Amino acid sequence: MAVSELYSKFARVWLPDAAEVWKPAEVVKDYTPGDQTLSLQLEDGTLLEHKLEPQAKDFPPLRNPDILVGENDLTSLSYLHEPAVLHNLKVRFIDSKLIYTYCGIVLVAINPYESLPIYERDIINAYSGQNMGDMDPHIFAVAEEAYKQMARDERNQSIIVSGESGAGKTVSAKYAMRYFATVSSSSGEATVEERVLASNPIMEAFGNAKTTRNDNSSRFGKYIQIGFDKKHCIIGANMRTYLLEKSRVVFQAQEERNYHIFYQLCASSHLPEFKNFKLGDADDFHYTNQGQNPVIQGVDDAKEMLNTRKAFLLLGIDVAHQMAIYQILAALLHLSNVEIKEESSDRSTIVPNNSHLKVFCELLGVSCEEMTHWLCHRKLKTTTETYVKSLSKINATNGRDALAKHIYAGLFSWIVDNVNNMLKSTVKQHSFIGVLDIYGFETFDINSFEQFCINYANEKLQQQFNLHVFKLEQEEYMREEIPWTLIDFYDNQPCINLIEAKLGILDLLDEECRMPKGSDDTWAQKMYNTFQKQNPHFEKPRLSNRAFIIYHFADKVEYQCCGFLEKNKDTVNEEQINVLKKSLFGMVLKLFEYDEKAIGSTKKQSRPAQKETKKTVGLQFRQSLHLLMDTLNATTPHYVRCIKPNDIKAPFTLDPVRAVQQLRACGILETVRISAAGFPSRWTYQEFFVRYRVLLKQKDILSDWKQTCKNLLEKCIQDKNKYQFGKNKIFFRAGQVAFLEKLRFDKLRLACVRIQKTIRCWIARKKYLRMREATIFIQKHVRGYQARCYAMFLRHTRAALVIQRNVRMWLQRKQYLRIRSAAIIIQCFLRAYMARMNYYKLIYERTAVIIQRWVKGWLVRKQFKRTVAAVVLLQSCVRRMNAKRELKMLKAEARSVEHFKKLNVGMENKIMQLQHKINEQHKENRELSERLHAVERIQALEREKQNKEFENLRRSEEEARAKAEAVPSLLEQLSFLHEELENTRKEKKLIEDQAKLYVDKTQKEVDDLNVKNEKLTHENTDMQKLILEQAQKLAEIDANFGDKKQLEMDLTEERSRYQNLLSEHLELEERHRDLKEEISSLTMPKLVHKRNDSYYSSNSSEFSQSLGSTDAEDNSSQTESESTVDLPLLLKLQRRVKELELEKQSLSHQLENREETVQLVEEEKTAGRAELDLETLKRQELEYENKKLKQDLNELRKSLTGENLDLVPPAPGSKPYSVILDQLTSSTEELEMRKEEVLLLRSHMVRQEALKHKDTDLGDSVKLNLTEMPSLQDTCKSKNVHTLNEDGELWLAYEGLKETNRLLESQIREQERTHGEELKRLREELSKLKEDRAEQQKFLAQSLQLPEAARIDASLKHEITQLTNENLELMEDQERQDKIIHKLRKQLKFFMKKVEEYEVSAQLKERSSTITPPAINVNITRKEKEYQGMLKYKQGDETRLLKNLVTDLKPRGVAVSFIPGLPAYIIFMCLRYADNVNNDQRVTALLNTTISSVKGVIKKRGSDFEVVSFWLSNTCRLLHCLKQYSGEKMYIEQNTPKQNDHCLSNFELSEYQQVFEDLAIQIYRQLIKCMEDIMQPLIVSSMLEYENIQGVLGSKPTGLRKKSSSFSEDGTVSIETLLQRLSLFFSAMSQHGMDPPLMKQVVRQQFYIICAITLNHLLLRKDMCSWSKGLQIRYNVWQLEEWLTEKDMANSGAKEMLEPLVQAAQLLQIKKKTEADAQGICNMCTELTPAQIVKILTLYTPVIEFEERVCTTFIDTIKELLKDRDKSPTLMMDTKKIFNVTIHFAPSPVAFDTIQIPTSLNLGFLTRI
Repeated sequence: MAVSELYSKFARVWLPDAAEVWKPAEVVKDYTPGDQTLSLQLEDGTLLEHKLEPQAKDFPPLRNPDILVGENDLTSLSYLHEPAVLHNLKVRFIDSKLIYTYCGIVLVAINPYESLPIYERDIINAYSGQNMGDMDPHIFAVAEEAYKQMARDERNQSIIVSGESGAGKTVSAKYAMRYFATVSSSSGEATVEERVLASNPIMEAFGNAKTTRNDNSSRFGKYIQIGFDKKHCIIGANMRTYLLEKSRVVFQAQEERNYHIFYQLCASSHLPEFKNFKLGDADDFHYTNQGQNPVIQGVDDAKEMLNTRKAFLLLGIDVAHQMAIYQILAALLHLSNVEIKEESSDRSTIVPNNSHLKVFCELLGVSCEEMTHWLCHRKLKTTTETYVKSLSKINATNGRDALAKHIYAGLFSWIVDNVNNMLKSTVKQHSFIGVLDIYGFETFDINSFEQFCINYANEKLQQQFNLHVFKLEQEEYMREEIPWTLIDFYDNQPCINLIEAKLGILDLLDEECRMPKGSDDTWAQKMYNTFQKQNPHFEKPRLSNRAFIIYHFADKVEYQCCGFLEKNKDTVNEEQINVLKKSLFGMVLKLFEYDEKAIGSTKKQSRPAQKETKKTVGLQFRQSLHLLMDTLNATTPHYVRCIKPNDIKAPFTLDPVRAVQQLRACGILETVRISAAGFPSRWTYQEFFVRYRVLLKQKDILSDWKQTCKNLLEKCIQDKNKYQFGKNKIFFRAGQVAFLEKLRFDKLRLACVRIQKTIRCWIARKKYLRMREATIFIQKHVRGYQARCYAMFLRHTRAALVIQRNVRMWLQRKQYLRIRSAAIIIQCFLRAYMARMNYYKLIYERTAVIIQRWVKGWLVRKQFKRTVAAVVLLQSCVRRMNAKRELKMLKAEARSVEHFKKLNVGMENKIMQLQHKINEQHKENRELSERLHAVERIQALEREKQNKEFENLRRSEEEARAKAEAVPSLLEQLSFLHEELENTRKEKKLIEDQAKLYVDKTQKEVDDLNVKNEKLTHENTDMQKLILEQAQKLAEIDANFGDKKQLEMDLTEERSRYQNLLSEHLELEERHRDLKEEISSLTMPKLVHKRNDSYYSSNSSEFSQSLGSTDAEDNSSQTESESTVDLPLLLKLQRRVKELELEKQSLSHQLENREETVQLVEEEKTAGRAELDLETLKRQELEYENKKLKQDLNELRKSLTGENLDLVPPAPGSKPYSVILDQLTSSTEELEMRKEEVLLLRSHMVRQEALKHKDTDLGDSVKLNLTEMPSLQDTCKSKNVHTLNEDGELWLAYEGLKETNRLLESQIREQERTHGEELKRLREELSKLKEDRAEQQKFLAQSLQLPEAARIDASLKHEITQLTNENLELMEDQERQDKIIHKLRKQLKFFMKKVEEYEVSAQLKERSSTITPPAINVNITRKEKEYQGMLKYKQGDETRLLKNLVTDLKPRGVAVSFIPGLPAYIIFMCLRYADNVNNDQRVTALLNTTISSVKGVIKKRGSDFEVVSFWLSNTCRLLHCLKQYSGEKMYIEQNTPKQNDHCLSNFELSEYQQVFEDLAIQIYRQLIKCMEDIMQPLIVSSMLEYENIQGVLGSKPTGLRKKSSSFSEDGTVSIETLLQRLSLFFSAMSQHGMDPPLMKQVVRQQFYIICAITLNHLLLRKDMCSWSKGLQIRYNVWQLEEWLTEKDMANSGAKEMLEPLVQAAQLLQIKKKTEADAQGICNMCTELTPAQIVKILTLYTPVIEFEERVCTTFIDTIKELLKDRDKSPTLMMDTKKIFNVTIHFAPSPVAFDTIQIPTSLNLGFLTRI
């Protein structure tokens, strides 16, 4: 194709640019051959002339059409060149937020610098089993391709991940290994995948560090071979490492860090196990503070340390070895701070008693003197003698650093070796997949030996990549047998030869290392002499004699020679090593034993004739690199090229310059160039013929397709080098397919224009002739007809006018009279009826409002109490955790806060400006929309007006015709109407008389209402004044009303968060308890663990223990028998034992803290009893007050006795009522004052006596118990009582003043609370007045608009309504007063009972001293009484009771015959007995043991649905009993009088209500989990796979792979099987007496699980997304809905849970073509997320010939319509989601005295009372 055709007007091209590399432009003038410039226009409108040199062919690259922009594969672009690749990557990365793109066989991964939700398990499942090109590019697709090729071809695979530092290589390799671990199930060991993944955090901690380009840069090469067996299951792994950067241990550049493990260790130095290491912050050590930036933003080193330790435990490295590793690392940190001082130029010394050196020697177990000596000296050996030489400060420091590097390298090798041992499998490896994560190409300001080796490795890998890509390209050409020439590609073999060939750089370096006086300078001179002029890849810098430059494949790099020899030799002082070999620390000895084994194995491999010399680092690296290349060449490689988008680590920001540099370096552009140099576009002959046959004439079409295609190409493309003919395909060079598409489009366009022109002309001519002929014919006949009609119309009009004039008059008169009389009668009755109905309606609405107000108030108070309890529990837990973490996070928060402050400077002003701009735009939009609506309304009104006029004209014409025909009949009716008129006149007279009477009566009522209206007007005026005075207060109240809805939402979220935290806490506690029991069973099989119930606090937060917290209690009475522990079980539990070591230490630490706290409390209580002397001083005053209280109580008793005679409560304002109220108020005040005085007195006495007996024996021997009040005679007085000195008196006065201040503060708080309540009450009154005012104003405004009669009726109705409201308010006040009286009576009864008990006890004491016992025994007989609904038991029988009633009870069988909730009733009857005897210890023991027993049963038998359902029902019943018999007003309303007598009298157990509610929530969640485990295997087979409509669905086309079912044919699962299982669940819950509201919540959760699992599998299975499967799903959903109706659960909310599945089925069946269909889908699928809708449409697959696929444009339309939908972006539904459960109060009608205890329960030790 000619250049002039390509570069015609409107052609789009790319121009080079310094900043953006390439920028787009458009040709504005056709190019003609010979032009020296090309006229272009940039996107910003700038015109420019691009200079051309046609001989050089430097035309700008052409741009691809927009339809190809954003393609998944770069090789599919029409024009393959650098700007097209860069632009495609930019569009995908920035616009589409896609980080993966294919480039042929290479996956390009761009680091987003942001966490993306594309690596979850559901995404792994989505890519599993898919072909590489079927889904979007992803690292999982490459991993799946490698896994499939390994299984299919039986050939080992390798995934080579490369790129420069910071590009994301480590993350990509980690996700590839995660994919293999997820899709493959291990055959030998259950946790091999976990161990493979657990090696990552360990290797990252010890081998990764922060650099200037990457926060987690791998400073070593890693090649992991994941082994598989014949079934392609992971059986183990092996890791090889390359060139650890040891120099980083002792040196870091600015803004860089040492290896992560050092900072993790310093961040965890506060832990008790690390205190012996004597560590501190990372800034305190030389090896960790050189970079001056020890913190990585967003990384918590302490948390990462926990992950590292967990990974060690998972890999089998026990805590002892871990502590040994950390001890060595700590020793290295201390070694870095060993300061070496200079004595002279060649002598140095270490300060004696250096603390860091002592710690170093102590941690490693070596002699401090020897280490001090050999750090500053060196032993030299000659042929005749050996002597010790002092070292200079520089040499000594270098020796110290070399020792540190050597120790760390040995430790790293030991860790790698142990990790490989743990990952090794005993099963024979069948195949493997290798993942290579090796350092990328590096170039820094200062490049040393490490960068040289890294870039050498990248040269080798790039060569292997180029050869592989070239090989694949040429193999395709050979298969098609087309002539091809060798494609020229960049070969970096000369650069590799410069490095590794004989007499190369590495050889010269090894030779210089063997020289006695070799140095970096002499080595540099040798390189200059050898390579400077002979090798073009080598260059000497102009301004340096100690550096050299190498031209690598990516860039030229300048290396500094300083340190090359030392790093290559890697020498360490042998005497220092000998000192370490004498260490008493076993781990150090293991490290050097490992080194000796490695050296020994090297010596064995060397030839005996060869001199034994140590291998240099360069030689070792070269050998390991050759071994790696051999391994890679023996496998099938898969390439992942990682790109670093920018250097500032900004998310989704692409720097074009940096991107192009990496594209050139990593081989992407080389792949594109190889493809473009060959034939990138390939078509089969048949595809080409079908596509381009329109370019041929009929005579050119031959029977042979190949020859036809050849003729067409020879005709269209003149240059035969632009295409080649293969055996099966036609190969095109770049751009030729675009040219053919252009020819095809032009040909089709011309044909369409010609056809349109001809057809339109013929249609228009034919239409014109037909219309002309018809018009002439119609005109002739219409004109004659119009003349005749006009004459007839004139005659008819004249006659009609006469008739109409008379008839209309008569009709109107008659109609008027009849309507008038009827309207008067109707108004009379209708107004009366409406007045009555409005009155009834007002009463009904007012009553409903009152009921709603009370009910809503009760619900809000109930919800508030629960919320307060939950918030208190959460606050206690969260504050306890936050208090422990707060100190650690202070420094990090300070730094992060300062950082964010710097970042957010000026952001607020920008936000305000943007907000202001948005508001102005919204305002303009509203004005324009209002104008548009006004214009539309005016136009609509005009159209309606014209239509009405037209209809009126047409109707009048028809009526005129009809009336002309009806004139004779009307005359006959006229006579008849005259007679009716006379009768109507008579009736009118009667009605007028009645109306006159009614008017008189109404006028009287109006006068009365006017008087009342004047009164209301005055009252309204007063109310308005009051409202104006309180307007400011009202504004404050209105501001608070807006937060009500937000508070309700917060409460719902808090409840959900609380239940989730409770569930997580229980799971962790259960796991912890299980592992502790397994440890105890393995290590101490003969011990019996007992637990004291007294530690179980009454606080709700302390009761939220795990389900397994009581197994030890259940077995406390039994001794565990010795059992033989088999070795596999021990190995299985060993990992869990190690995980619990840390938790055990933290628990022991907490126990020590609590013991110290208890000890301090006991010491504070330990003082003398001298305060009793001061107590006696107050005793007389208290006795006097007691007598006064007795008198007041007697008066109260008399007043109550007088009023109770009539059984009527005292009325408010009466004398008994006033006496009760005054006495109770004074008693309450006196009681509060006495309490405060007692508290002050006790504090004074304790402090005074503590001062007196501080130094005496009494202070050590006597303990004070303030709860007991012994007499003065029993007090042991001190014989040596000292008076207080002046200082002591001042201190006592100061303490008393503090107590007084506390008392005043409490009183002030009480006053503030009282004032707040009063203010709240005033605000409520103000709000009420405001509402009344608004109603009055509204009524007045409405009444003024009404006529006078209607105004009277309205005022009457308003007066009636107001009176009704006042009556209702008075009734409410009366109810409140009754409640207050009831509360006061209850308090008085309690006080009277206490006083009577005190009087009786005093009288008994007086009589006991005077009355002697009787001499005669008297027998007393007991009268039989009715049962009181209590069960008597002995103290200590709680364990026995709960064992028989809870632990040993089986719901199946015995429990089936019980009444529902019998165990709960029995426990509560025992609780009533403990309450009746007023024994708090019994109450606590019984409730705690009950909770523990129920948790134990749920833990042991949690997988049994019937057991969990049974105890959920009984726990809820016990909770309801605690509420029903608590005596609270809200719970006892439905009780019978007898049930009210059974209420608890001595203890208030509201805290235990919360505890049992938490327990019920725990059991509910366990019930859901158990139910899910049972249902999950049935759901997919019954809802998706089983087809019970065999005759309707149709069959799939042959060739589709059938999906294997999870069940065999014999055990086919249908929807009926699932329904049977649901029925079993439902019947079990009903039989156990579960509350109906709770059952509805369970059923709702069941249907959510069914919907979630079914929809998730539908989204992951392409064969299920079809029209027929949608029909099957809808049928199955209908079956489920019918089951709900049958079980009377239709209103449970379960049907709504199936709505997403129903919509997905409808989406499979609905039409999917037009934009209207897309809008209908968006309106229909409201419960599906946009991601789910698009996924289903993408997966839709036709299975019969009548279906069609969904086009991509339709999916794009759906995406556009759904882009503003506020839905979750997640694809999968959360199958583990459990809805918040609400336990509604359900009182029981069962009376306790009627309950019989079955003998089968073995509860004979209980006695009914």
